[in-house]
Amino acid sequence: MSGRGAAQLFLDMMAAERGAGTNTLSAYQRDLEDYEGFLATQGRDAAGASTQEVRAWLAELSARGLASASVARKLSAVRQFHRFLYAEGHRGDDPAAVLEGPRRSRPLPKVLSQEEVSALITTAHARASEAVSSRGEAARRARTACFVELLYATGLRVSELAALPASAANARGDAIIVRGKGRKERLVPLGAAAKTAMAAYRAALEAARADGAEKNAGKAAPERGRWLFPSGGASGHITRQQVALDLKDLALAAGLDPARLSPHVLRHAFASHLLAHGAELRIVQTLLGHSDISTTQIYTHVLDERLKSLVRDLHPLSEGSGD
Repeated sequence: MSGRGAAQLFLDMMAAERGAGTNTLSAYQRDLEDYEGFLATQGRDAAGASTQEVRAWLAELSARGLASASVARKLSAVRQFHRFLYAEGHRGDDPAAVLEGPRRSRPLPKVLSQEEVSALITTAHARASEAVSSRGEAARRARTACFVELLYATGLRVSELAALPASAANARGDAIIVRGKGRKERLVPLGAAAKTAMAAYRAALEAARADGAEKNAGKAAPERGRWLFPSGGASGHITRQQVALDLKDLALAAGLDPARLSPHVLRHAFASHLLAHGAELRIVQTLLGHSDISTTQIYTHVLDERLKSLVRDLHPLSEGSGD
């Protein structure tokens, strides 16, 4: 079997048996194409690659200047691929089994302060309430306000935000159902501010649609009714890249460094601020949709600071206590 055919079987298995999502499968495909491309320069393919050639590929990745985290991720994909080939009988050995990837230090997440998030929200709503030249621009500004309210209120991944159904805006309760990684569904609480922002955005979107229908009768418009954030693109909903661009534009307006703001930074802020105010790590894990508590433990620096504050403020022998 050719390397390309084996790779496709592996990706099919990841989708069918492990529930890997589109983004995960795309990442695996890119990593395997990189690996197979290198093997082709050596006159080999995955079916005949040796441990030495896998090591040579890793050395070549490092020579390209890839970060250790990127190298480790690519090696993880290739390890799983070779494990699959061995398990399915396409190879009699596993050349990647003995290899260890570079050690990865987990960097602390970039987090905005509560004051900075408040400035973003205030700026977003102020811009949404300004008089603008077109209803389309008014809808775009209302959408950005909706982005920042939803991301900070729920901790959604940007892919989850972009693909929210239109029915989310009509949620009667205080929560919405979100489909996350691996197509797993979870219940995400929704505050009054986020619900109000969604309603304002939908009203602005309908006004822009009505205006556009009058001016561009007969022209195609984004599909209505299915997505909360519709778009004329292939998916029918807004892209993750557009969400990020809109937030960077908002950062500039709020006087913040755009490089410090992204959808994921607001997700980090959601988790960190919850923990700082007393939330349990397991609850934050559930809200974020992390399958493993070790992923959520990246935020333990917040818990460490909270414990230090408790000892400083409450211990009877501490200088900060009132006794």
